[in-house]
Amino acid sequence: MKKSKKRGKSHSTRPARKSVPPWVKYSPIEVEELVVSLAKKGYPPSMIGIILRDQYGIPLVKMVTKKKITQILREKGLAPEIPEDLYNLIRRAIRVRRHLEEHPKDYHSKRGLQLIESKIRRLARYYKSRGVLPPDWEYKPEKISIFA
Repeated sequence: MKKSKKRGKSHSTRPARKSVPPWVKYSPIEVEELVVSLAKKGYPPSMIGIILRDQYGIPLVKMVTKKKITQILREKGLAPEIPEDLYNLIRRAIRVRRHLEEHPKDYHSKRGLQLIESKIRRLARYYKSRGVLPPDWEYKPEKISIFA
């Protein structure tokens, strides 16, 4: 029996169209207001996109407004200080560190922590080169316990 090299397809796919679908009843200004109001409630950009898709029927904000969610938030001064993917990796590293305090001989988790922290450093280097993070920003696990 031949094993297939492909993986499964259980993920959502982006809409194929580039124009605004006819069922979207919101104007670009209204969509921007929705994004800002959801950001003020404390939702991260990825959750804002999911809420707009599921509750408001807006498949992609960029189709309607010609701007990404983070771009809208940056214009309104509501963008998070560190990008969401980096923030989530830091939270994961903190959870693994807390686990390792209770279980110091869990070598698989130690290795996982090394991998997570190397991802954090690579991503931070990328964001510094793009100007998203300040050049003097550093990941220091002992200082960054506020994310927990």
